[in-house]
Amino acid sequence: MSERDDFQRTIGYGESALGQLKRNQIPAYPRNYELWYTYAAGFNRSLNRAVNDILRARGRITSEELQHIYNSFLSPSRLGDRIEEVGGKVATEIEDLSSLIERTLGETADYGMELNRASAALATPLMPHEIEDIISQLLVATRKVDSNNRQLEAQLADSKAQLDALHANLEAIRYESLTDQLTTLANRKHFDQTIERALFEAETDGTPLSLLLTDIDHFKRFNDSYGHQTGDQVLRLVALAVKQNIKGQDIACRYGGEEFAIILPRTAQKQAIAVAEHIREAVMAKELVKRSTGETLGRITVSIGIGSYRAGDTVQSLIERTDACLYAAKNHGRNKVVSEVDHDLLQKSVA
Repeated sequence: MSERDDFQRTIGYGESALGQLKRNQIPAYPRNYELWYTYAAGFNRSLNRAVNDILRARGRITSEELQHIYNSFLSPSRLGDRIEEVGGKVATEIEDLSSLIERTLGETADYGMELNRASAALATPLMPHEIEDIISQLLVATRKVDSNNRQLEAQLADSKAQLDALHANLEAIRYESLTDQLTTLANRKHFDQTIERALFEAETDGTPLSLLLTDIDHFKRFNDSYGHQTGDQVLRLVALAVKQNIKGQDIACRYGGEEFAIILPRTAQKQAIAVAEHIREAVMAKELVKRSTGETLGRITVSIGIGSYRAGDTVQSLIERTDACLYAAKNHGRNKVVSEVDHDLLQKSVA
């Protein structure tokens, strides 16, 4: 989208945030503004649900409740705290295991010395009762080593299970940090990381790369008319249509408020156009129903711009060309797919 479109959309979010601050008589501290801005943009589904639950119950929200929600869903330290907690558990597990291994090694060394002493003693003439004593001592030492080995084996199995669980926890944290909660698509951070890698691959291997930028037509008007919850439903519907029409190698991301980006590695422009058309048609085919009332709200449409990698491209240049195609789709009637070839033809027709 153009800078003006970004301006209008983000100003709308900002005005909504200020309105909530005034309505609830909350001080306009930066973190309070951040929370209400995020609420207006609809990026954080869990945050919106927590706020809406309180607003439905009492009609307003207090600073203390807002602080709690901020700490739960927005605080920059939240993921860091969880990673630190998991790291602490891993360190404790490794420390306990290291202590057990060290003790077992020491006792194994003692057992070796016991065997050497018994071997030396048995090499000399001994009375029967002396031989029995040596054997008895060896049996005691052997049972002790066997018990320690069994304990170590059990601890290793338990530690493996613990570390597997902690690894899964870390993967969940990583997934959360790269996922948009509302749509379950990849978030902007994931997009920024992935497009860099995809561009490097296209440049290095000489493989094609295409990028789609998708914008929901008249989303702000729809959101203002029916409310944020219905707007969230629209975003999830479009996200589902996107997910159902891409392949395993493709990466779909929530790029902005109502914008989606789809990275198509090893995909030429012709194939990218087909993917975009499938997405556009899938969205248009879905009829939207307001869940709370069963009211039919009609159909929504999307506009899609397509950019394809050119030698020497940077991430910024590829995004700018794709964005120009999206802007052309919006300017020429919406509910359209515009590729770079289409964009050039439209430019010539205008000229």
